[in-house]
Amino acid sequence: MSAFLLSLISAAFIGAAAAYLGSLMLSRRMALVAGPLGHLTLPGIALALIWGFDVSLGAFPFVILGVVLIWLIEMKTKLPMEAVTAVVFASGVAIAFLFLPIAQAEAALVGDITKAGVADTVLSVVASLAIITTVKLTHKKLILGNISEDLAASERINVKRYNLIYLFMIAVIVALGVKMVGGLLTAALVAIPAAAARNVGRSLQQYTLGAMAIGIASAVIGVVLSHATGWPAGPLIVLMSTAIFLVTLPFAR
Repeated sequence: MSAFLLSLISAAFIGAAAAYLGSLMLSRRMALVAGPLGHLTLPGIALALIWGFDVSLGAFPFVILGVVLIWLIEMKTKLPMEAVTAVVFASGVAIAFLFLPIAQAEAALVGDITKAGVADTVLSVVASLAIITTVKLTHKKLILGNISEDLAASERINVKRYNLIYLFMIAVIVALGVKMVGGLLTAALVAIPAAAARNVGRSLQQYTLGAMAIGIASAVIGVVLSHATGWPAGPLIVLMSTAIFLVTLPFAR
């Protein structure tokens, strides 16, 4: 199987999972949390580039560590999750730029999905399907917990546990996303398709399925354009999402 086809498959599945999770994150007003967590992957990406292994594998331990720290600090301080995230990600970025190889910085900052191998593709597909399934199973509980923790507790929902699951899902999608769009643009994968789908969706199903469709279309078109032009796939994928968002603006309610 060619590298081009593998990159298309990887991009389509990651795009779908990121957009589907993004529809939940936008509902919870947390669509931009993926951005700081994406920055937090930079130390792991730097180590992966130095030692020559997959950037997603390098990113994952660091973003998981960040998620656990955010969860623990939020419980201890009761600060908003986005505020705690800002503190943690700033530290991660500072550490990364102490030893990030400047000559290889482009791969860390904008990603390179066009070099996906068979193992990378299998991992992307399995992890993306796991994210989609988990979002579907936890969606209502997470939304209820966001509306009112007391109401969620009355329904015997462990809000802290579900918040940890939620952060873990974001961590996984960020770790996958750095391969596609790098550590700086991961928020775009979750935020823009969901925002575009909200403009045109008239029901929850239209909204979530629309976000997935836009995520897939943006990813596939971006990879195809990258193959045709030689430009980096990551920025092209983000620009395709942005273009679709602009097209949906006249239909926004």
